[in-house]
Amino acid sequence: MAEAGNGNNRLTDGHLLHGILGLAGPMFVSAVLQNVQTLIDLFWVGRLGSRAVAALAISGTTLMLLFPLIIGMAAGTMAMVSRRFGEGNVEAASEAGGQSLALALVFGVATGLTGYVLSRRICVLLGATPQVADLAEAYLQISFLGSFTVFLLFIGNTILQAAGNAVVPMLTMIAANLLNLVLDPILIFGLLGMPRLGIRGAATATVTAQLVTALAVMAVLCSGKLTIHVNLRSWRPRPALAARLLRIGFPGTGQMLSRSLMALVLMRIVSGCGTAAVAAYGVGLRFHMILLMPAFALGNAAGTMVGQNLGAGKPWRAQAAAWLAAAIDAGITIVCAAAIAGWAPGLMRLFAADPEVIATGAAYVRTTSFFYVFVGVAIVLGRALIGAGDTVPPMIFTIISLWGFQVPLALMLSRRFEPPTQGIWWAIACAVTVHGLLVAAWFLLGRWKSRKV
Repeated sequence: MAEAGNGNNRLTDGHLLHGILGLAGPMFVSAVLQNVQTLIDLFWVGRLGSRAVAALAISGTTLMLLFPLIIGMAAGTMAMVSRRFGEGNVEAASEAGGQSLALALVFGVATGLTGYVLSRRICVLLGATPQVADLAEAYLQISFLGSFTVFLLFIGNTILQAAGNAVVPMLTMIAANLLNLVLDPILIFGLLGMPRLGIRGAATATVTAQLVTALAVMAVLCSGKLTIHVNLRSWRPRPALAARLLRIGFPGTGQMLSRSLMALVLMRIVSGCGTAAVAAYGVGLRFHMILLMPAFALGNAAGTMVGQNLGAGKPWRAQAAAWLAAAIDAGITIVCAAAIAGWAPGLMRLFAADPEVIATGAAYVRTTSFFYVFVGVAIVLGRALIGAGDTVPPMIFTIISLWGFQVPLALMLSRRFEPPTQGIWWAIACAVTVHGLLVAAWFLLGRWKSRKV
């Protein structure tokens, strides 16, 4: 059995705050950069007009359909790699990582080809006008063909983070953003002798940046220079191990699928309020994703801490780490929500010139931003549960809050408020509150501490 390196001590023996911040700091930078990549696209595509912005909003919602499988595999990967690493069995952790990457490649190619074929139909189902659908289809077809790069990059980074290395994923995301920042204007507007590709250029730039960074992560994992060494031999099919990874991750897939389908339904409800509402919602979502970046970083840190400490036989330390991460995020979210709400119109003007889009988007972020404290709690404690391998309850709570509350309330309140979008925004606020409270209550019960992985 290979023993974990000294760097693991800060997660299972060192100061809790140092362990969490040591992981969450680089993870936060990585998460921010991942979403800055979408803002880079939005910034340049916004120069093509409101139809292009609406097309990008619909495309972003559609591409979320990829993430159920990614999140599911990442959940199984996080639970197994971190648990084995906490036990000191680095060889088993590396084998689990190899199986995750092999599965990521297979599912990435399969879902990408499926999405390419169905791109147009999805845009129409979401209520896009013919002009917006043409633009969205052009963006989506390129994005789907290159979607395997997202799978490999996400799972590769999850392996590193589960082993306690958050710096390499951060460096690769810095490289991806710099590359995307350079390629976007060149390919969108046809600079430096390149053809003017418009919205297709934005998709091509993003896929290219993801491909380069995914290859870099694979090279690092296979190099043997890190504590965890995922060589090509570990990619060979191991049906029992692969099945276990998928079994742990399947509820995570169900949770994300439920969330993605709800996002499509909600986008359809919003699209009934007009193109300006779709554009405003799309831009507002970008700001909220930034608002949630600390939660994703702290949640991933909590997942690693919980998995490794359960593996080391320290469930009390795992619980303390998760609550500390949740408390830190709550404080950050309150401050950031106040800033977003206060500067809402000015922030919207960065990405839209239409007064209706600006007004509707400002109302959206002002209504919902403070309720994202509950979203942050759900993310942090939910990732902690995933690190423990307790993936079924988060799926159930997501289904209850989104389909039992958000969708029915959005349909009902949009008919009672003027403008109708305001009713949708209040439906979102109610649903995220319910979700946060459910996840926190389950975590308090503590049954996840005895979960076997």
